[in-house]
Order: sequence, then structure tokens, then C-alpha cells
Amino acid sequence: MLQGKTVMITGASSGIGAAAAVLFAREGAAVSIMARRAEQLDGLVKEITAEGGRALAVCGDVTRQQDVADAVARTVDTFGGLQAAFNNAGYATAGLPVHEMDDETYDRTMDVNVRGVWNCLKHQVPAMLAGGRGGSVVNTSSTAGMVATGASTAYVAAKHAVIGMTKGAALDYGDQGIRVNALVVGATRTEMLQGVLDASPHLEQVFMDAAVQKRLADPVEVARAAAWLCSDLSSFVTGAAVPVDGGVTTK
Repeated sequence: MLQGKTVMITGASSGIGAAAAVLFAREGAAVSIMARRAEQLDGLVKEITAEGGRALAVCGDVTRQQDVADAVARTVDTFGGLQAAFNNAGYATAGLPVHEMDDETYDRTMDVNVRGVWNCLKHQVPAMLAGGRGGSVVNTSSTAGMVATGASTAYVAAKHAVIGMTKGAALDYGDQGIRVNALVVGATRTEMLQGVLDASPHLEQVFMDAAVQKRLADPVEVARAAAWLCSDLSSFVTGAAVPVDGGVTTK
């Protein structure tokens, strides 16, 4: 599905990002994986290369634009170009009401989920344009990007912003061969979600009850949708917010 493509994946040290890195490599992509935790990235590269795949680990923080610029440059230098990106890095906390959330948590929520996607688009798109082959960008939003879900208001606002940014960028670059889409992701069994559930255990049942399928997603289920959007199989899909949510947003 992804043979001959180089894909940059952020938030790749665990959860959906790590599942995507393994899946994309198995589908033939060269993967550049970015996150803040070098040890986890190195382990993932070893796993991918042991299977015969190609992978590059780049330790960095998506909230720092220079880190993103360096990651894109290293990706292009190593693999010769960039044809797709899965901007998956995210940050969430328990669903505190507005008056109980401190400014630091609000800033971190917006920086990772919104500024991080902005930083990635600013550097990934020029690399795709320079390659002359077009490209596909997939941004991770959430059911919280469509409706209030019980997550914090800051997170709801941030994930709404991701969908808006996705649609705007799709319009900016559609006639230049670059597609930009978002995944509307439901509750998924990741390390980040587990941190939220540890703080608010009742939310696990709330999230399961919200889904038509009455369960949480496995990270690889989300990764499969991202792989399709990064591939040429979705060549006429852009500006879309694609639900991978077990039916949450059908209600």
C-alpha cells in the first residue's frame, strides 16, 4: 500500500504512532519516527529493521519548530524525499472543568495538539512540494474535535482546531497535489489514555458506552486508517475528517 513512499510519523514512541510505524514499514514505506523518548524510538527502529524494513529515529518535540525542521531535513537526507506524514503527537489530561484547569496545562494541551500540527505542516509541505510527487498529510484529531466528550474543554478546543487546520491546509495545497486529512479518533487503548483513566477511572465505561461497538479501539485499528489516507488508495480524499471511533459520532 505504501511501497516507495517515505512517511514521517510523530508521537511515534508508543500507542497509535508506534503501531503506525510498524504497519507502515510492513506496507513498504520508509518511516521516519519522531518523539521525545529516544530509547523507545531506538527499540522501534530495531523491531522494524529486524523485519527488513527501513526506519529512522529522530528525537524531538513537535512544539519546538526547529526540532520539526531538523526532523524533516534528516528524513529527506536519509530517504531522498518525503511523500506522506502522520502528525499523531498529542497530549491530554483528565477532564477538568475550565475553572479548575491551570494555565500550564492549558498551554501544554494547545502547544502539542495545535502548535505541533502547525509546526509539522510548515516544514513537511515544502519538502513534499520540493519532491514534485505531491503528498498526503494525516493529522490526528479526536471525537472531541466534533463534540464535547467529557475530555477537558482545552482538549476539545484543541482537537476542533486540528480539524479546522486540516481543512484550511487542504484548500491551500489541493491544486499542488498535496492532500490533507484528519482522523476523528475514538477512545483508544494507549499509554496517554491510560493516564487519563488512572486519574478518572469512571471514564473507561463512559467511553465504551459512547461507542456503538461498546469497546475501545486498538491502536492498530487507527493506524490502518492512517495508512489508507497516506496511500494512493485515497487519492480523491482531502479536507476530510474521517471517523475511526466505533460509531461515537453517529449519535
